[in-house]
Amino acid sequence: MAEVVIYTKTYCPFSQKCKEFLAEKGVEFSEKLVDDDPMTLAEMKTKSGERTDTPQVFINSHHIGSFDDLMALETDGKLHKLLN
Repeated sequence: MAEVVIYTKTYCPFSQKCKEFLAEKGVEFSEKLVDDDPMTLAEMKTKSGERTDTPQVFINSHHIGSFDDLMALETDGKLHKLLN
């Protein structure tokens, strides 16, 4: 199974939807909260090309993007391949 890491904010509804979506698919992931954590926020920005919106999703260290980007992969039938 792929390594999935998501950078989230506790108050972000898209972060919550992303976690719920991945959990429903049975995908294990690690979560990195950027709330009040400038070091983790800086890490997320560096890895995501300076994006500050959350969530930011990474699969096997490859930047996927936000929840919308993740859902676009699902719609296109490409997410399954990335996760396996």
